[in-house]
Amino acid sequence: MDQDILKDLLVRLSQGKVTVEESLERLKTLPFEDLGFACIDHHRGLRRGLSEVIFGERKEVADILAIMEQMIDQEESILVTRLSKDKAGEILNRFPECTFHERARALTLIRSPKKISGRGKILVMSAGTSDIPVAEEAAVTAGFMGNEVETVYDVGISGLHRILDHRERVMKASVIVVVAGMEGALPSVVGGLVDRPVIAVPTSVGYGASFNGIAALLGMLNSCASGVTVVNIDNGFGAGYAASVINRE
Repeated sequence: MDQDILKDLLVRLSQGKVTVEESLERLKTLPFEDLGFACIDHHRGLRRGLSEVIFGERKEVADILAIMEQMIDQEESILVTRLSKDKAGEILNRFPECTFHERARALTLIRSPKKISGRGKILVMSAGTSDIPVAEEAAVTAGFMGNEVETVYDVGISGLHRILDHRERVMKASVIVVVAGMEGALPSVVGGLVDRPVIAVPTSVGYGASFNGIAALLGMLNSCASGVTVVNIDNGFGAGYAASVINRE
């Protein structure tokens, strides 16, 4: 339950369109609902502005569906991350109104359209094509949270002129998410060009000495460009969420 849903409930209660008992029924699962295998935080939308997000990796489809059903009962929009195509197919059979973002490995169910509420655009950039799945996770997350999102992909530093070709879009963005593997240098380049927050996302893309993203992570943490913030390896969701919080009006 988010603030808009709660306000609507209170307005309808004040107008006599719902009874006190009906309102209590809607609120009885706050702050959380214990399903035995999962405790759903229905209060999170009120606290954080976004309902609980379901991490789909290693969860049984039956468990994901059970969580979704209870969230739908509370009229919450749903984001499931790290979801395989097979699991998504089973969920779509049950809830065909969902959208599966295959490249991002994310599934969304929008109960009511979320108005664009950010101060400006969030720009998501990837160094290489192999980094796009993580970048897409960031883009889907930021869009789900009510932001206008643009993407610029495959502009790594092995061809620096490609970044400069998008200079105007980079300079106009409110927050920039930069996704890179290998040595993870792109966020430093972008951070040296702009006067706005840059969120760096290391990916596990690279050859042996990249150590599944550790090299990129350490490179980003040691960036000489001021204002670069780093999230965990392959954590596109975390970057999109952080960018959305920064971009709030």
